[in-house]
This record gives sequence, structure tokens and C-alpha cells, in this order.
Amino acid sequence: MTTGKINVSVENIFPLIKKFLYNDHEIFLRELISNGTDATLKLKHLTNIGEAKVEYGNPILEVKIDKEGKKLHIIDQGIGMTSEEVKKYINQLAFSGAEEFLEKYKDTAKDSGIIGHFGLGFYSAFMVASKVEIITKSYKDEPAAHWTCDGSPEFSLEPADKTTRGTEIILHIAEDSLEFLEDFKIKELLNKYNKFMPIPIKFGTTTETLPKPEDAPEDYTAETVEVDNIINNPNPAWTKQPADLNEEDYKSFYHELYPMQFEEPLFNIHLNVDYPFNLTGILYFPKLGSDMQIQKDKIQLYQNQVYVTDNVEGIVPEFLMMLRGVVDSPDIPLNVSRSGLQADGAVKKISNYITRKVADKLKSLFNENRADFESKWNDIKIVLEYGMLSEDKFYEKAGAFVLYPTVDDKYYTLEELKENLKDAQTDKDGKLVVLYAGNKEAQHSYIEIAKEKGYQVLLLDSPIISHLIQKIENDNKDLTFVRVDSDHIDNLIKKDEVVISKLSEDEQTNLKTTVEAVVNKQTYTVQLEALDSQAAPFIITQPEFMRRMKEMSQTGGGGMFGMGNMPEMYNLVVNTNSPLASTILNTEDKTNQEHLVKQALDLAKLSQNLLKGEALTTFVKRSFEMIK
Repeated sequence: MTTGKINVSVENIFPLIKKFLYNDHEIFLRELISNGTDATLKLKHLTNIGEAKVEYGNPILEVKIDKEGKKLHIIDQGIGMTSEEVKKYINQLAFSGAEEFLEKYKDTAKDSGIIGHFGLGFYSAFMVASKVEIITKSYKDEPAAHWTCDGSPEFSLEPADKTTRGTEIILHIAEDSLEFLEDFKIKELLNKYNKFMPIPIKFGTTTETLPKPEDAPEDYTAETVEVDNIINNPNPAWTKQPADLNEEDYKSFYHELYPMQFEEPLFNIHLNVDYPFNLTGILYFPKLGSDMQIQKDKIQLYQNQVYVTDNVEGIVPEFLMMLRGVVDSPDIPLNVSRSGLQADGAVKKISNYITRKVADKLKSLFNENRADFESKWNDIKIVLEYGMLSEDKFYEKAGAFVLYPTVDDKYYTLEELKENLKDAQTDKDGKLVVLYAGNKEAQHSYIEIAKEKGYQVLLLDSPIISHLIQKIENDNKDLTFVRVDSDHIDNLIKKDEVVISKLSEDEQTNLKTTVEAVVNKQTYTVQLEALDSQAAPFIITQPEFMRRMKEMSQTGGGGMFGMGNMPEMYNLVVNTNSPLASTILNTEDKTNQEHLVKQALDLAKLSQNLLKGEALTTFVKRSFEMIK
């Protein structure tokens, strides 16, 4: 038997490991299973190239709980170690066997799936164990070895009687970590970290019913058999070629990833690149609607099928964080900070690739089946609009598939919009005016007035739409977006024709003074307009510029500083050619005159959904009195 001290640079590394190496103690199982997977894949590689003269077979990893003995076993059928290799790899702490293996076989091992990133992984065992044993037998014809360490730098190494190839790690679980002897806890961790490991993982057994024989009698009792309970899927969809998968395969994998998600995804994007970096994965568009508060952290990051995290910030572009799915890449550094990750050159390339791939997929979906794409627009638009705002590369490609729907459910790309609207909606200064509504119900009367004029009105109701139209206007100097309730329609799209007011200048001054005496000047600016006599007498509008800046300030990233807290400001447009304007002017009884102004103002407020509470109660009471 050999004894000695582990070659570390501090007297006792294990308290440090327990405290600092990982924030999360449960990670130990991921690390040890990753090591077992590495050992198995190394053997596969060596048998493939003829270096190991053994039968690879169908190896599995096994996790076993010995509750009475307070032990947890992790057993692989991989490459194993000789005594000398145990001394080298286990006792020289900062030495990564995976890295040395990759260096030695760099020409042939590039695609072997060896992880090579978890250098200190084995020592994470001491976060939960008071003593760790390794019983291992190499694929080479050498005796097995038994290594033991109780969490101090001292270890013992002696021959073992193990006859089968591979490594068994036995953790003597510490008193403060007994939860890791519970079936449900180990099952939870295996499901979280090892669900898609490339080697089958056995955890206990399960009972299966054998098929009924064809000649079975009527009173036949079905036979059952105990079989290995394999908890993982070693060949998940993202590891396969897109050509080998159909739509059902993608949907089935979505439900494997998200068992509690009952809604089908709208579509998927398969990522598959091996140059200039390695990246595979599948991203799914779920139904999102217009909710910006949707839960992020739904995309899972893997390294060679080992789960790493569901925080993919910096790797997946910000605007795609609302999607779901898997990204797997051995080229993403795990040991850098988030800010370091965002500055990493390889990671930036990966992020750019994902952006481009998503844009290309959206374009092909749009071109292949436009009607289907239009039917899904409202469920995906928030991601695409956010992408246009946050990623210049996405914005450049977005013109080919981003849609602008009308209130009548017609869908235009920006170029189609310009072409279809230019004849009717170009104003006298040559500017194309795109009218839009934010709420079809609330702005119904304004929409109808615009439609009577032969104009089309878009329905743009995303919370970030003010930011987006500002960006589009900056890039299209002869185009402007105005919300349909931001002014009277004749002012929104100014044509050359001029309507003359029936009222003289003095009469207009008197009318304005009368109306201003009744309305709240802090909220409403009275504006006299000579409109068609059939147009509404009083119209409440909200100036486009002020409202848009306020919305942009409230949703962040733009607008004028502090405008988000400004009170709402409206224009009250009084149609001087309406019969009511003349009636108000000619009513001598001041009380009646005031009643008329209040009634007209409340009707205008009602059409904008601004009449609420006490003001609404007063309006109803006054209306009943007027029809007595």
C-alpha cells in the first residue's frame, strides 16, 4: 500500500473547495458523471483508432445509493486508470486528464466529445463527502487500484480486486449533505444536469410489461420484467442532422425539454455549425403575444450534452432570450464573468451567427408560406420588433419579413406599405403619412373617420412601438408615423384644399374664450379648426410628439429625460363649422352655454375612453336632465 500527500500548493485545499470552488454543492454529481462520460468516450475513441485492443460494447454509467452505508456510487465502464495514472491525475490536483488526452490525440480526438473543461471536477466530490474512494481498472492489462482520501491532503493507494474495466467512485456522504442519499434528490439532479448525456445513465430499475404472445389463452396474465432504468436520452434532437428530423421530432423534443408546457411551439430554428466554431442547438418560438414581462432563462446551455446553465445572457442575443430551446457549444468559456463573456471574440461570433440564422429562418418561413407566417405574427412580433431595435444586423435583414398589419387584418412589409399607401396618404409636402392605432376599440371613432377618407390605418400595439417607429422614421426621411387620434384627420394628412370657417375672427375669439372658461387648461389646449360641417363638433387629440416621447421614456431607452412622469396633455379641437359651435356662440344664458360645452366635452372624452369615475356619473345625470 502507498500513502502520500496530494500535490497541492496550500496545506488543505478541501475546505476551500467546499467553500469556494462552486457556489452550488449539487454540481458535484454533474462533474463526476461528466468525468465518467469522458472516460467512456476516451475508450470509444481509442478502440475506433485501434489503440485499445478491447471490445467497446454498450457501456453505461450507473448511479447507486447505499442509504444504510451513507454512500453514493458512480460507476463507469470507461477507460479506467492504472496506479500510476491515479497518482498522476488524482494526486496532482490542477492537472486535467481531459486536456492531456486532447493534446496527445489532437489530430483524431477533435470530434470525440471529450469535455475537457471540468479540470477540478473530481474534487467537487469533497463538497458533499467526508471520504472518497476510487476503485479503478484500466483497459490496459494492469492490476486494479484502490485510492482513498478523507478530505485531508493524505491519501492511500493499494491494489484492488476489481476485474471489470472502468472506475467506481464511492462518496461517503457527510452529515451536512445527507439529502444526497435521497432517491428523489438524485433523480432531480440527474434530470437537471444529465438528461441528455451521450452515455446511457442507469439509476435503479423499472418494471416493464412483456408483450402478450399471439397464442396466449384468454386468462393469460401479463408477464413483467425488471430492466435498467435509463434516465437520460443519449441522442437528443439537437445532436442529429436537420435532414434526419421531421416536424413531429422537433415537437416531441420540445415537450421533452418542457414537460409542463402544453402549448405547441410555433416553429423551430435548428442551429448546426462546425466552423469557425462548434455550435449545435434548437431554438423554439413559443406564443408570446405583446407581453414584454415573459419569463426569460428558458434556453438551456450545454457543453457536449452536459447541462451548464439556463442563463445564456451574452451568448444568445438579448432579443432572443424570450425563446426556448437548447444551445450546445464546447467553444463557450465557462470560467469567465458575464462581462468577460460578452467581450469574448468566439462568443461574439456565436451570438452573431444565432442572429443571422434566426433572420434567415424567418425569411424562409415568410417566403414559403406567407399566410401561415401572417397568422403567427401577433405571437412573435414582440421578439422581432425588439430585435430590430437592439441588433443592427437583424434590423438590416428584417425588411424582408417584418410585417405591419392594418386594423382590417391586411399585412404589409415596409416596402409594400410605401407602395400601397403613397397615392392616398402622401401629404402636400410629399411626405408619406402612415396612420396607426394603438388600440382598435379605444380609437374606433378616429379609425372610422380615417377610413371614410379612404385611408388605411395600421394596428401597432406593442409596448415598444414608439421606439421602433422612431428608428424607422430616422431611416426613411420621407415617411412619418402618426397615431390616428393625434389630430383631426385633415391635419394628419394635409392636402392642398382649404376649408373656410363660417365664423368671423371675432366670433372665433369669443368661442375660444367660452370653451376655455369651462375646460381644464392644464390638461386641454383648445384649438379651433375649420372642418367639414359633418365632422364631430369637439374632438380630443393627443399630440404625436409629446405622447410618443412620454411612451418612450416610460419603456426606457429613449425619449426625453423625465417625460415618463409628465401628466397627460391633450388638444381639444373645436370644429367652427359645426352647428353646435354656432349654437354655443349664440346661447345667451351662461348656465345653458356652460352645460352645452361640458356635454360636448364629455362626449369627446367618452369617445377617447377618458370619462371615468365621478365625471362619468355627472355626465350621465346631466344627459338624463337634458332629455326630460
